[in-house]
Order: sequence, then C-alpha cells, then structure tokens
Amino acid sequence: MNLNKEDIIGYGVCTDSISQIISWVMCGIEENYRQCKYFACLNPHAAVIAEDDQVFQMSLDHANFLTADGIGVVYASRISSGDLNRRVTGMDVFLGITETMDKTTGGSCFFLGSTEQTLKKIRRRMAIKFPNVIVAGTYSPPYKSEFSADDNEKMIQAINEASPDVLWVGLTAPKQEKWIFEHRHRLDVNFAGPIGAAFDFFVGNIKRVGPFWQNMGFEWLPRLIQEPRRLWRRSLVSAPKFFWRVIRYRQQQI
Repeated sequence: MNLNKEDIIGYGVCTDSISQIISWVMCGIEENYRQCKYFACLNPHAAVIAEDDQVFQMSLDHANFLTADGIGVVYASRISSGDLNRRVTGMDVFLGITETMDKTTGGSCFFLGSTEQTLKKIRRRMAIKFPNVIVAGTYSPPYKSEFSADDNEKMIQAINEASPDVLWVGLTAPKQEKWIFEHRHRLDVNFAGPIGAAFDFFVGNIKRVGPFWQNMGFEWLPRLIQEPRRLWRRSLVSAPKFFWRVIRYRQQQI
C-alpha cells in the first residue's frame, strides 16, 4: 500500500484521508520490521523555517509522509488545483493510531519530551482512555537548545531498552523532527511521530479549540489570541512569506 502525495512547493504532501494514513502505519507496525519510519507535519511556518535550516528541510524531505497540518497548505493546494481538501494534524495522527492500536492489535508506545509532570499525566490518561496500549516508557530530556552527545545517547538507550512499537516525540518543532531524522537509524521502533503540542492537548494542559474552529481551518486564531507572544510570528510573518513562495513556485511550474 502506497500513500498518495502532492507537490507543495517541492514537498510531497500526503493527500490520503486520516483513515488511509492510519491503515498504512498499522501495516508497518504489524509487520514489525523495527526500521523506524516517521511522519512530519507541514504548515506555512515550518516551510518558512526550513528555508534557512538545512537539517530541518532534510527531515521534511525524508519523512515517509507529510501531513497538511496547516490550513495554509490546503489553500496552497487549491491555488495549484490540487487534491488536498482538509488538514491532518499531529494530534489527528496520534489519536487515530493509538485508538486503532487499542481496539485491534494492542502494542506499546514511548513518549519522549515535555516535563516529568506532564509525562505522569500522559501515563494516567493513556491507562484510562487506551487501556490496551502499553506505555513502555517515558523520558523527559533536559531543557536546552542543543542536546549533547551524552543527552542523545541516554534518550536512544531509554527508547531501545523499552523497544516500543511507536515513539511519540514532543520537543517542539523543528527540534523534534530533526531529532527523529538524525537518529532514526538507531531507534528500535516501527514508527515515530513528532507531535509537539499534542502532549499538552492530550492531558489538558492546553485546551484544544472546538470542532467548529478545527473544521473551518481557523484553529490557529484562538491559539494566537491565547498565546500571542509565542505564536504571532508564525501567523503574521510566516504565512505571508509562505503564500508568496507558493505563488512564485506555481508560476515556475507553468
């Protein structure tokens, strides 16, 4: 089974539904090859950051699939008469895979990132919501801009000793995508996903906006109002830069 992709400013973005994506991931988990496949989320802010960050760009290029995490990516597809019709967020992938594992194969997962307090909340929440999925381990790395070689060794060792089916990484973008990309060949997991804020959404540290805002593609607006200092740049600076690049890329393809 192969996933369908569409060219968005040079990135192959998956056009399949969330159910098709989950089926693809579950096939890999059930085959149990222990060769780390991973996905990443593409949104306007990520695309703009990647222009000046070669490792981040490579992490997006080498992902087994990219999802249209931002509504801006969906609009970019429409500008190019493409097939993308809705967003698929990291939270969507996390919940879809975990719920499917809980109802079918069971299996295990590992959570890397965030604080010890949040990780304890995740363990409790998983036991209630997805009792058939084992939390094989959690690891809260040191809070620093760059991990040392020793930091990385400790994280890899903790993950491989637990040998989970799925690794969820919440280190914030682009740090999480780059970490998976750089260490994927050493990880004893079937699948990995950088899901950032999903850790906090899952346990209620940050309240996710309702379905109305999500379905309309304006989930970013309430979040911007809630966290203006952290999110203003991605909404008010990165989005215009992204659409200018989309227009130029489209003109070059004609």
